Amino acid sequence: MRKMTLFAALITLAALQHGAFAETPKVSSGRLVNADGMTLYTFDKDVTPGVSACTGGCMSNWPAATASPTDKPSGDWSLLSRADGAQQWAYKGHPLYRYAADKQAGDTKGDGFKEVWHIAKP
Repeated sequence: MRKMTLFAALITLAALQHGAFAETPKVSSGRLVNADGMTLYTFDKDVTPGVSACTGGCMSNWPAATASPTDKPSGDWSLLSRADGAQQWAYKGHPLYRYAADKQAGDTKGDGFKEVWHIAKP
C-alpha cells in the first residue's frame, strides 16, 4: 500500500511539473500565440537581434513569452536570455511578448499600441 501511494505521488508530481512549463509558441489564425492561445507581439524598439529592449516597467505591461528550461530553439524559433535569468522566445530574431490587457485567447488589444507594438506574424 505504501509503495502504491508513493508511486501515485510521484506520477502526480511529474504531471504537475510538466504542466507548469511553457510550450513552444505556435501559429493560429495567421498570428503567433502561446500555448494558451494568447496573442504574441513584437516591439519596434528591439533592433538588436536576440536582445530585448523591453525592461523594467515595460515588462509589467508586456511580459516576455518565456520558455521552459527544457525548450530548445529550432528553425526560426530561438531563445534569448533575460536579465532575470529566464529564457524568452524569439521568432526570426525578434523577441516575443504578451500584452497584459489581453484577457482571453484571441484578444489583440496590444496591436498598434503607441505605434511600436505589433501582432507577431509568421
